[in-house]
Amino acid sequence: MDATELGLRRVVVPTGVGPLVVRTGRGSGSPVATILLHGAAGSWTTWVPMISASTAPRLTDVVALDLPGWGETPGPVPDPAELAVAVAAVARALGYPRWRVIGHSLGGVIALDVAARFPHETVAVGVVSPSGAGARAVTRHPFAGAVRLPWLAGMVVAMRVLRAIGPLARPLLRLLRRTRALRVLARPLFRHPDRIGRSVTDALADEIRPASFLAAARASLTHDDGVWRRIVCPVRSVRGAHDVFVAERDARDWAALLPDYDDRVLADSGHFAHVEQPVATVDALREVWTAERMPRPSRPRTPRPRGARRTTTG
Repeated sequence: MDATELGLRRVVVPTGVGPLVVRTGRGSGSPVATILLHGAAGSWTTWVPMISASTAPRLTDVVALDLPGWGETPGPVPDPAELAVAVAAVARALGYPRWRVIGHSLGGVIALDVAARFPHETVAVGVVSPSGAGARAVTRHPFAGAVRLPWLAGMVVAMRVLRAIGPLARPLLRLLRRTRALRVLARPLFRHPDRIGRSVTDALADEIRPASFLAAARASLTHDDGVWRRIVCPVRSVRGAHDVFVAERDARDWAALLPDYDDRVLADSGHFAHVEQPVATVDALREVWTAERMPRPSRPRTPRPRGARRTTTG
């Protein structure tokens, strides 16, 4: 399904980090944009299943970006703080004074950075399988990190190998896709890989960009999660119970940082919950879609104890 079938149009928005390619539309007249930020080795297309599945509520005022280094947006990958400012600039350029931000994996970190730097313009944040301190530890020391997150450590090593072979990487990936070997290699990303259409794995092959992946990973190593204490809006998280890239402790760390945080686990998903269970993901983030009012600062609340407000659905 392409952008026009979803009611979206392609626009290019100039920003401080360079031009960003955006798919936007399904307008409702709301002053609140629905910003969608993909993860590493992705593009705006990873949101197609969720946009298509959203009927109640129907996602409107969509602003789905190709982040620098992926999709149709050229690199280089910028500093996370600069990228957060650029994301806000895109929404404003399209006429939205406020926004809700939803990010997958690395995009979840960027979504939280947007909310921290623009607390009164951000009405809510949704994160899907968000990358946290556990992922950064693996990026820093992939061999040592293999004990806790072995599949993520393997991906980091694979990206380093692909970058090292340079121009041979793209033909190799095309060969893996043609022989369907890429579907086997992508199995850890999904709970039920055999149910995932070939178009999804083909898109993954196109978006495996080692230089961009490793640049984003390096930039994340110096990220200060403490800036998220400035967030005043609700943050809702959804992740798959079989996500091999997210450390269990990440949710506890985020609950201690964020005053209004809820983590929901989908029992039948892996790292791409919004692709495997798009309807359940939309439902899990319902409070994000319905948030309209400008958030107001509130007094810090005591962090919830381990496991609080966490529910598991199928």
